Amino acid sequence: MTASKRAQPQTNQPAPPPRRSDATRAAILAAARERFAADGYERATIRAIAKDARIDPSMVMRYFGTKEGLFATAVALDLRLPDLGPVPRDDIGRMLVSHFLDLWEENEELTAVLRVGATNQAGAERMQGVFREQLLPVAAQVCPDPEQVPTRAALCAAQLLGLALTRYVLRLPPAVALHPSEIVAWLAPTVQRYLTAPSCSD
Repeated sequence: MTASKRAQPQTNQPAPPPRRSDATRAAILAAARERFAADGYERATIRAIAKDARIDPSMVMRYFGTKEGLFATAVALDLRLPDLGPVPRDDIGRMLVSHFLDLWEENEELTAVLRVGATNQAGAERMQGVFREQLLPVAAQVCPDPEQVPTRAALCAAQLLGLALTRYVLRLPPAVALHPSEIVAWLAPTVQRYLTAPSCSD
């Protein structure tokens, strides 16, 4: 073997490339999802999430601005809405209100998302995405006028999110005191009307 061959540079151990911003962002989101799931929204801290992601806490703030913004981006929100196609038409309002009540009662994440959505732009955008991708298709299944689907779905959201805000976030005593069956009795006819009533004439 010649000296020139022995002098050739080694190429089997290249220097690691610098960490890209998308990789850092992904690491933060993965750590945040685990931390929010384990500790809940209130107890999870930016410092703990940064430690899990093995980065400085300032990097979390750089990418997401606030804890609220991080939560809104990290947490998936699946409303698991039922297929209304086979549901008897007169039962649609009752089924939707009962479904939302079951979700809110068992899932604190939804309450946190609602709180964030009311105070943070990223949270608001997440809620708007849920409206477009999950609620609109369900409303389209039963609405008698396709052009009114967005309006009718928005009215349903106003009723259901208004209930969630007063019962689970603001915790107004009269709203908290209502039994779920009472809530269904009050709201189901209104939601039913929003979704299935004939189009209003001018």
